[in-house]
Amino acid sequence: MRKSIFKTFNDTIKHWYIPAIVGSIFIVVGIYTFASPATSYVALSILFSLSFLFSGISEIVFSLTNRNEMDNWGWVLAFGILTTVIGGLLLSNPAVSMATLTFYVGFLILFRSISALSFSLDLKDYGIGDWGALMALGVIGLIFSIIMIWNPAFAGMTIVIWTGLAFITTGIFSLYMAFKLKKLNELPQKMSEDLKLRHRQLQQEISEINKQPFRQGQTYDHEPKP
Repeated sequence: MRKSIFKTFNDTIKHWYIPAIVGSIFIVVGIYTFASPATSYVALSILFSLSFLFSGISEIVFSLTNRNEMDNWGWVLAFGILTTVIGGLLLSNPAVSMATLTFYVGFLILFRSISALSFSLDLKDYGIGDWGALMALGVIGLIFSIIMIWNPAFAGMTIVIWTGLAFITTGIFSLYMAFKLKKLNELPQKMSEDLKLRHRQLQQEISEINKQPFRQGQTYDHEPKP
């Protein structure tokens, strides 16, 4: 059964473009990593750490400013904190081995890929099209992250290419999600005032029903008041 769009988005989303910025950064980092496999581990570590720090802080700001508009803002906050922590760890020790660097990146992308799968299923429940494309990106990112975690020294410099592809995939997902948020953000503005009023009345009735004790055999009329 499709959920009401107001279940997750009760009002317009603030700063919907932040995931787009994060996605753009990841894509740029991924292209650079993919195109420059001979770059030193220290340079890659610093590049990754700076991108993680900026992305993590941006996601923290995004989640906190939308805590009243998004029911799942806590997950966004958790991912932002995790990204910031990993960025801080890499920045504090840039001279890490490639295996350690790959493990950090793979672990982070693993969680982001799981988030992509969850978000795509949410879009499916809300009746939003193209949810399958987001799920495909999540699956691809999941595969890349598992390879990076379980085979950190796989085929020498090949792991650098896997890392670049994982960054690009995650970045594309963030961009795609940002434009979906923008689309959802515009949806309440296209609704008529009468429809919004009916929705608020229905929400109020459901809230009042939930406060009443339930008796066996009792039925409720869910039809909104005229």
